[in-house]
Amino acid sequence: MRKLIAAINMSLDGFCDHTAGVPDEALHQHYAELLNSADTALYGRITYQLMEYWRTVLSNPTGNKATDGFAVSIDRITKVVFSHTLKAVDWPTARLADQDIPTEVHTLKHQKGDDILACSPGLIVALAKLNLIDEYQICVHPLVVGSGLPLFRNIDNRIEFQLIRTKTFASGSVIFYYKPARQ
Repeated sequence: MRKLIAAINMSLDGFCDHTAGVPDEALHQHYAELLNSADTALYGRITYQLMEYWRTVLSNPTGNKATDGFAVSIDRITKVVFSHTLKAVDWPTARLADQDIPTEVHTLKHQKGDDILACSPGLIVALAKLNLIDEYQICVHPLVVGSGLPLFRNIDNRIEFQLIRTKTFASGSVIFYYKPARQ
């Protein structure tokens, strides 16, 4: 069975904001490698539309090897988008989910292939509530943003985690790798 990894960035005060982090070269390289190790990324509408920015980097490269490499990696991976409002997506490697979250994820996890990434805060919460996430990779950036979308908003029940390892970047960002401590 394929592993489902929740990979997300957040501030020290617990808010998810893809535009507020410290995306240095090492972090872009890390996430390009993560994308290259998987073959499917799950997105909600908002995060998917934010990620469409990388299409512009493909057509107009920045000259930064890590940034441009990330754009290539995110373009390559199959993207499954969960949305109640989008009627279509035009990124050739993206498709709208045609089943509800638990059914779609169950189907994907039982197909042959590499890891599956969950990359949207709301989707991570929905998957956590369904106990479908096998590993969490939470990148904490060394900044306080003061407000925004908290990562674990609307979680009503206690969820315990076991720390697997950490990875520290020169920028001060730290990725915490957790697995759920399931009973």
